[in-house]
Amino acid sequence: MIPRSPLRRGFLLIAFAGVLLAPSPVIHAQCPQICDDNGNTAIGIGASTNTTGYANTATGTEALFFNTTACCNTAYGFAALFNNTIGGSNIALGNNAGFNLTTGSNNIDIGNAGLAGDSGYIRIGVSGVQTKTFIAGISGASGTGNPVVINANGRLGVRPSSQRFKDEIKPMDEASEAILALKPVTFRYKKEIDPDRTAEFGLVAEDVENVNPALVARDEQGKPYSVRYEAVNAMLLNEFIKARRQIDSQQKQIDALTAGLQKVSAQLELSKPTPQTVLNDQ
Repeated sequence: MIPRSPLRRGFLLIAFAGVLLAPSPVIHAQCPQICDDNGNTAIGIGASTNTTGYANTATGTEALFFNTTACCNTAYGFAALFNNTIGGSNIALGNNAGFNLTTGSNNIDIGNAGLAGDSGYIRIGVSGVQTKTFIAGISGASGTGNPVVINANGRLGVRPSSQRFKDEIKPMDEASEAILALKPVTFRYKKEIDPDRTAEFGLVAEDVENVNPALVARDEQGKPYSVRYEAVNAMLLNEFIKARRQIDSQQKQIDALTAGLQKVSAQLELSKPTPQTVLNDQ
């Protein structure tokens, strides 16, 4: 056996150390991709365990995780439409978007988890998280239709007037007299609301609440937020009708009195003695 020199042994040790210290190749987790014959597409770990449904698209980890027989769902984001099982034609965009939906269909959830019983709902954003909304194509665009209202929960809609949606219908009568105690004011909104500081005309919600709490719309904390001007207008109409009826009644009385005076005047004219002519024979 040939003895190794100290220098050779040193080279061998250095080479061996280099092998031990060499960086190992980075192992990347594979992102599963599924495209089946039913038109389902899934990209992401745990995305869509769909079995018999069709035309579903799931992009993101655990998106459409519990989906089974549903059709035509689109889930984009981590755990989007996670709990959906048989609900169809739902659209969810964002982290946990539509997470709570289960069997409802035709929902659109953008940045919102939705609710289990939703069906045919549109939810965008989260109350208290998104605090301002800017939508192009509305301001300055003319159009016709009905005014849109919004409640404290952020629900949009048009206030119906048909009796199909009402109960306990009864005449307003004296209830409208409350508006006679209202105090119209002029004001300007604070600069953070209206930078132009435009002159405004209206009412103060707190003042209206003291007159009739039913005429005030409240925020999520139950505090007065705005005035139900459509209700004020209806009460104003009732007071106008009452005043007009009173005027008409008074006019009838005036007409009756006028007719009576004319009759009395005519009788007085008839009761006057007839002038007599005296002849002078001289």
